[in-house]
Order: sequence, then structure tokens, then C-alpha cells
Amino acid sequence: MGRQFERFPTVELAQSARLSRKKSARITQISLTFPLLSITLTLIGVGAAAQSSPRFIDRANTLSAPHEYAGGWGYFVGGGVAIFDCNDDSLPDLFIAGGENPSRLLINASGSDLKFENASMPMIQAVTGAYPIDVNNDGAIDLMVLRNGPNKLFLGLGDCQFSEASEQLNLPTDDRWTTAFSATWESGQTYPTLAIGNYVDATDPNGPFGTCDTNWLLRSDGHRYGAPVALDPGYCPLSMLFSDWQRSGTPMLRISNDRQYYLHDGSEQMWTLDPLRALDAADGWPVQKIWGMGIASRDITGNGMPDVMLTSMGDQVLMFNDGQQFAPVDYAVGTYAQRPFTGDDGRPSTGWHAEFGDINNDGRADLFIAKGNVDQMPGLAMLDPNNLLLQDQDGTFTETAGVAGIGTTHRARGAGLADLNGDGLLDIVVVNRRAPLEIWQNISTETGNWLRIDPRQTDSNIFAIGAIVELRTADGVQAIERTIGGGHASGSLVPLHFGIGTHETAEVRIIWPNGAVGEWETVHAGISHIKLRP
Repeated sequence: MGRQFERFPTVELAQSARLSRKKSARITQISLTFPLLSITLTLIGVGAAAQSSPRFIDRANTLSAPHEYAGGWGYFVGGGVAIFDCNDDSLPDLFIAGGENPSRLLINASGSDLKFENASMPMIQAVTGAYPIDVNNDGAIDLMVLRNGPNKLFLGLGDCQFSEASEQLNLPTDDRWTTAFSATWESGQTYPTLAIGNYVDATDPNGPFGTCDTNWLLRSDGHRYGAPVALDPGYCPLSMLFSDWQRSGTPMLRISNDRQYYLHDGSEQMWTLDPLRALDAADGWPVQKIWGMGIASRDITGNGMPDVMLTSMGDQVLMFNDGQQFAPVDYAVGTYAQRPFTGDDGRPSTGWHAEFGDINNDGRADLFIAKGNVDQMPGLAMLDPNNLLLQDQDGTFTETAGVAGIGTTHRARGAGLADLNGDGLLDIVVVNRRAPLEIWQNISTETGNWLRIDPRQTDSNIFAIGAIVELRTADGVQAIERTIGGGHASGSLVPLHFGIGTHETAEVRIIWPNGAVGEWETVHAGISHIKLRP
């Protein structure tokens, strides 16, 4: 199991822990004092010239027809997008959930401007979300499609063609309401271990409150999956993520649960795989109850550990990770985003998909949060704009969605960040409930340099899920773990994007899923580098 998680505090940080605002610092250190812990975190800063505000333009009007995620109560949640390259042209394509509307596969035909065309993949009803994954290790990306009904797994055949293999792979055919997914490769396994999160049991006559369904863990048995193993109890998950949270070489499964339906007994969960069990107070895993929606993870502090953002109704909770515990950041960091940043609707916000990415390529991870009322919940904001929080040199975050043009007030759900036209800038896709899909092209100017790293292996786990890519410049070290899961019903499988500010080169090394540590290698800006495990 690796190191145990120590109990982390549930109170806000003391006033003395507020961050320094020394704008001139290239490397900023802050001391955070908790009731049982004092740690020093190094925040990566870049000595680049001041950059202009980010700017985006919506290119969804190039679609042959608008796309909406629609439906009644069974589609209040979900509404995801899978971002991946299905025809090997280095341009990410989009598979988008439709709810009661058919799903759509959009082929990327972008030039300097973003443009997408409909594909011939059969349209599927009742889709809540999707995640790209190479299940059978052939190098062609497959699709795990989540549904309010039996889930479907489609094997990629190349050229954006797919063949359903749910029965062939022995996936569960039960009629459940799936809202979360994650995957990892366990040691010695050829096929990935799959975690499937099922929401409310809609067939229970005593529901919906207190009737959370059972979650599944699927382990391979040769070239198909064995009988599902219950991750019990389940507390109505809306996101889950396998990650090596302690950098011990052992992934664990974090599950974020919607307390709207689990009422009294549930909480956030962390599961070990060997033995298979949920951590509890004896392990130092505290009880944390939030209206859990989405999970985003990335090393923000520069200590190499994956920090975590949990979206919710009200506060969006960013927690720093020192390898032994997660501790909520001070309010002054600027990430709680608990109310709309514009307009006169002062009620709490509802956060869904969250994702870190370097929007302006300055070497610091920024944060996008998709926002929107569940439907007509009167205690929560109805006009709830998305957030685009840019990280400043001192480690605080500044709201820029309004000036960037992406602060629309639809009922946003799933989303994703990816460079959709190869220009080195991260674009944004947002799936909206009962409102048109948005495809935001990043047209920011005066941005920093960038590069992409695509770790690959042979034989098994081709896309090196679980690999940690470290990038080093004079400004510090960035680290990104390649994972499948998290977000809200949305995932991507594209090269890992790094901003590097004014630097023309950087050094990169990869910690591979088996623990092997590669050598530092010099890489150049403006290039997507494929790195194959020796």
C-alpha cells in the first residue's frame, strides 16, 4: 500500500499562511502551517515579459449542426467529451456525449482555424461520457463509452473506424447509470484494470436519496475481463481517478461522490488495489463530505507530488499534497471560485469538469472549471459562468474567463483542454446541457514557448499510462502524470503539453510505469516529442 495517508486538517489555513505576492521572484517559496504539519512548497515562476490576457473565439459554428447534451433527470449529470487522435494525423478528434440526443464523433479538419466534420461512426443514444484508452495494446486508441444503460467499449481500427467489443471483452451488460471511469495497468497485467462508477440506482423504488448504486472493478482474465468485483460501498460517484498519489509506484483510486444522494453515510473515498479496500480513519484517511463532481490533478507546488482539485457545489477545493496528506489551500490562493465572478447572482456556483493546463505557455499550470446549475436548483446560481484561472508568479490564481471570452452561463458539464490545431496553444471544448457545444480556439498573443511529450512503450500499456514526465528549465521542474480518468465524464489521450516561457530548450526525463527512471534529455520548443521506453 505504500505510505499511509496522515490525517489532514479540515479547517482553512491560518492567516499567517497566506501567499507572498513578490512578483519579481522567479522561484517563490511559501511556508504553510497546519495544525499538525509545517511544509515548505516551491512554486515555479518564469521570468518572462508580461503577457497579454488570454483570448478565445468559439468555432462551434463551423459544425454542420449544433450539438447539445439533452435529457431529463437521467442526464442531469454527465455530458462528457473524449479527446484523442483516431486517424493518426496529429490533430485531436472529439467524441461527444449526447444524453437523449445521439452521440457524435467529430473529425478534426483544422487549419489555422478550428474546423470539425461529422464521422461515420454509428451514433449511440443514452451516452453520459467517454474516455479514450488503448485496451488491447495495438496502438490504436479505443473508446470506453459510459451510458445510462449498458456501457460500450469500442476498439479502434484506425482511420476513425471502430468495432464494438463489449461482449468480446466480457464487459458487464447490466443496465446501470454510469457517471465515472478510470483505468490503470497493474503490475504483470497485459490489459488495464478498469474502475466503473455507477450513480443512483434508478430502479430502487425507495430512491433516489440514499440509493447509490454499486461500483465495479474489472480485472483482465487473459484477453477478456473476469467477473466484476464490487467497490462496495458506493456513494454516487461523479468522477474517479487512478494515480500514484504518493509517488510510491503503487496507484490508488480516488473517488469523488455526490452527497446530494448518499445523505449521511458516505464520503470521499480512496481505494487500494492490493489488498482491495477503501482507506479509513485507521489509515489516516479522514471523512470528507462534499458535493463531489470532478477531479483534476497536477503538481502545482513543484514538489513532484500530484495536487488535486475537487469541484463541488459552492467551494472548488484545491488541496496540496506532500506525499502523506492532502491539505486545503488558503482562500487567498484564489481557486475556490465559490460564486459567479460576474453578474448579480450571488448564490453558490456548481463546478463540474476541472482541468489544469498552461493556457499562456508561461511554465505555470492554469485551471479551467466548467460551471452550471444542475437544472433548476434554487439555492445555487442559475447564471454561472465558467472559470479560467491563470496562475501568477506567486502561486495565486486570477480569474480571466470574462476577458478571455469564455465565461458563458450555460449549464456546462464535461470539457477538455487540448491543442486542437497544432499551433502550440491549448484550446477548450465545453459540453453544455440543453445548450450548444462550444469549441473555443485559443487566439492569445504574446504567449510563451511550448513543447509536447508523448511517452510510449511496447508490448503492453502502449501509451504509458502511469508514466510521470518531468521537464526542467532554469525556472524549476514541472511534472505531469499520464492518467485515464478524473474530470467529469471526460478524458483525453493526447501528448502532454508543457509551456516553457522564454526558453528555447528544456530537459526532460520520464519515470516509467514500472519505476524505471530515464536519463535527462534536451528537447526543443515547438515540437511534439515521442519518447519510447528503452
